[in-house]
Amino acid sequence: MQRETKLVERNIKALLERKRDAEKNKKWQDKLADTVTRFTGSITFVIIHLVLFSSWIIINLGLTPFKKFDPSFVVLAMFASVEAIFLSTFVLISQNRMAVLADKRADLDLHISLLSEHELTRLIKLVKDIAAKMDVQEAANPELPELEKDVMPEKVLDILEEKEKNVKSK
Repeated sequence: MQRETKLVERNIKALLERKRDAEKNKKWQDKLADTVTRFTGSITFVIIHLVLFSSWIIINLGLTPFKKFDPSFVVLAMFASVEAIFLSTFVLISQNRMAVLADKRADLDLHISLLSEHELTRLIKLVKDIAAKMDVQEAANPELPELEKDVMPEKVLDILEEKEKNVKSK
């Protein structure tokens, strides 16, 4: 149990260090996009806009002693449109970077799965060899010969793509 705890701690530490390094090595553009995206996704942003737009509308409806400066709300519409363009661009920049990170994680997951598959195949063969050497009769398992074979990721991907094509064509 102690060894497992050390392994878990080592893995967590390695992941945190990797995350910290990635954050430290981020380009200024990515930092800016993430900061803007984080702020625009906050309740503070909503409250600021609620106050600004409400004030703008109330003033320009003539409900206050202040002079109207945008009675047709054209400037307000233009301001909101330009802001939407920039905000959507910042969000897309952040999403693109997050997609790259997700792809890296998926590649790592696939690599670990393939390593695990290979190790399990070797273990099955080893256990079968040990059982044969000790003259232990194995239970009839029709899947055993299949499980002893190495999985070729290319073949798995080919089969998966073929099945997806069949599903889409139906």
